[in-house]
Amino acid sequence: MKRKEDLNPMLLLLFHLMVFIYTTITFLPSYLLSWGSRAHQGSYGSEKDRAKIIKARSVLGCPEGPYRAVSSSKRLASVLRPGVNTLDKIFAYASTQFPYRDCLGTREVISEEDERQSNGKVFKKVVLGEYRWMSYQETINAATQLGSGLASLGQRPKTNIAIFCETRAEWLIAAQACFAYNFPLVTLYSTLGGPAIAHGLNEAQVSHIITSKELLETRLKAILPEVPRLQHIIIVDNTPTTWPGYPANISIHNMAAVQRLGAMPENTACERKQPLPSDIAVIMYTSGSTGVPKGVMISHSNIIASITGMAERIPNLSEDDTYIGYLPLAHVLELCAEHVCIAHGCRIGYSSPQTLADQSTKIKKGSKGDASILQPTLMAAVPEIMDRIYKNVMGKVEEMNSIQRTLFILAYNYKLDQLAKGRSTPLCDRLVFRKVRALLGGRTRVLLSGGAPLSAATQRFMNVCLCCPVGQGYGLTETCGAGTICELWDYSTGRVGGPLVCCEIKLKDWTEGGYRSTDKPHPRGEILIGGPNVTMGYYKCDAKKQEDFFVDENGQRWFCTGDIGEVHDDGCLKIIDRKKDLVKLQAGEYVSLGKVEAALKNCPLVDNICVYANSDETYVIGFLVPNQRQLLALAGQYGIRGSREELCNSKAIEELVLKAITEAALTAQLERFEIPRKIRLSSEPWTPETGLVTDAFKLKRKELKTHYKEDIERMYGGK
Repeated sequence: MKRKEDLNPMLLLLFHLMVFIYTTITFLPSYLLSWGSRAHQGSYGSEKDRAKIIKARSVLGCPEGPYRAVSSSKRLASVLRPGVNTLDKIFAYASTQFPYRDCLGTREVISEEDERQSNGKVFKKVVLGEYRWMSYQETINAATQLGSGLASLGQRPKTNIAIFCETRAEWLIAAQACFAYNFPLVTLYSTLGGPAIAHGLNEAQVSHIITSKELLETRLKAILPEVPRLQHIIIVDNTPTTWPGYPANISIHNMAAVQRLGAMPENTACERKQPLPSDIAVIMYTSGSTGVPKGVMISHSNIIASITGMAERIPNLSEDDTYIGYLPLAHVLELCAEHVCIAHGCRIGYSSPQTLADQSTKIKKGSKGDASILQPTLMAAVPEIMDRIYKNVMGKVEEMNSIQRTLFILAYNYKLDQLAKGRSTPLCDRLVFRKVRALLGGRTRVLLSGGAPLSAATQRFMNVCLCCPVGQGYGLTETCGAGTICELWDYSTGRVGGPLVCCEIKLKDWTEGGYRSTDKPHPRGEILIGGPNVTMGYYKCDAKKQEDFFVDENGQRWFCTGDIGEVHDDGCLKIIDRKKDLVKLQAGEYVSLGKVEAALKNCPLVDNICVYANSDETYVIGFLVPNQRQLLALAGQYGIRGSREELCNSKAIEELVLKAITEAALTAQLERFEIPRKIRLSSEPWTPETGLVTDAFKLKRKELKTHYKEDIERMYGGK
């Protein structure tokens, strides 16, 4: 979507004159340099032409599929390299090929201080130094010593061990130790509440857990009496050797001490029990967006197949790439993305959402965020984070003077046109978008998006201002994160690409929702994913909960996702609905909550929104986190003063925001019955720490319903 602005005719003329001169001078070199990439893309130039390239076909020629990527129509891919069929072999291969290259990097903490805000709240701010790196050889040595040390503490092969820790280098080292020694790794999100943590640890019957000092003291300590099997806690930080106030039956160790134990000759001499491809590598507990977290059993072969599919969609992966890791490693997207990097010798620098950019909440003003120092070439992101970048930048554009704003919008619209024609814009990139691109370090060449739908506006913004393609993908924990990823040269929006080379997709009719494979112009239905990436099922769940998994007549596993999709003529998938998000109103109309939320998130006033509908009522309501900058601007426009909390509780502001999102809904062509009739503004953002969203920023509808119980009753007239 183009940016709108009243453009000064003289500026417009000057801009186009500059572009014409530059284009004329650079045409021949640009044409010759881009010839190779055009040849690689099959000589298709424009966006429309690229969208016509067939990415996947129905193997049987039926509209319901199964659909496979063109390059794997005969056989699905399951390994990156022959013989490298378990996760310990992936790391062993990498350490042999790239022994002295940087592998895992962590920034040194120079100083920490508390900063008091005007509202009285205190935030911890940090000043960080350069990245310190471990080589591939040092990393595998550390993992081997840790695995040996865990074995000497009584951890046995095929016996579960848990990790409950923030994303950091020690997380991956611990994971590699467990993979190498065939200890199934139980992963738990670091933001889970006490009952969910206790449930996972007890269900998996773990006796050993790897965690951090902070999480031990703030999350684990309180529930230790509820986890009677736990015997050993391994702390990844440099911590005290004595731990007063903890149960006497639990031993607490430093990770370094366990590694020293593992390096002793009598322990290194013990034979290591290597895993088989069919052995469980991870029991990954979900974030609990729909209730009690379930453990998904993921084999070594599942993860190998998944990273094989993902790697095929990222061109020119090599040891020259740098990946920034900040998403939860307990999430399948991050775990697989980092193993894709390891398999290709990339280096991984660790970060967090609070230290990612110069403007991040924990970075002291005037110091550098992680992306500025690391300058990554590869990055994975959830739409929530990209939406924040988009709204922050566009908010700053609105604050520019008229000349600056006009030039920015001219360049933005010009680049949009050029991208649609398959052309690059080096002049605009260098003169206009360089500072925006610098937000993520300035070298990003691939941005992978997953976890939730990405709006067209945000995707276009990333393409234009960050000067890199966005590979929007689709997958679930149950499919080891693999399903589809857009080809990076396909700039179309609203779609998630064709099937990866490791899997295939079928559409199953859902008559209740009105979706059938015979629908025109595109077949529609519930998305089923099959292939070697489909996981082993839910851990210790009854047969009823396993019904979404099945095995076909050829012995291939499938998973019924519950998501509704349509397959386009080129084989690309578009997610259009979700079975669990469909609510039938009193008058019989069906409302797709996710569809409405995705449309309303395009409104600049909306940072986050949860749409709610009761089947006993005739209309939809919503809970909304407003964008701070836009909220203050709206209040100033109407002369309304107050703090953020006071504005969110203002009836006048509530009505103005409702009017704005209603206009956005009509622009998105939502039906009248789909548009929220009443809303409640939230002064506090929804973060994983609040328990209202998952670590991947997916809405926890049950928790949101409980949190806003009184508001729901008010908005529905006290019924």
